[in-house]
Amino acid sequence: MSNIFTKHPNEFGYNYFEHLWGAWKYSLILLGLFIIALIHSILPFAFKETVSNKIVKMADEHKNNIVNSSIKHQ
Repeated sequence: MSNIFTKHPNEFGYNYFEHLWGAWKYSLILLGLFIIALIHSILPFAFKETVSNKIVKMADEHKNNIVNSSIKHQ
């Protein structure tokens, strides 16, 4: 029987704590982006492209991490 806490992280070449740190890092960044977007909603001239640019960058980095981890485990 596989461990439900390690199955998903192991699929991408991470241990539980590496995955935990990565997920927390994404969560904190997204929380910061939420705050920036909230400020932007009140002050439309502030942070005009900050949130969208960062989300695109994060998505690209995540895709690269997935590709690199799949290559590493072939």
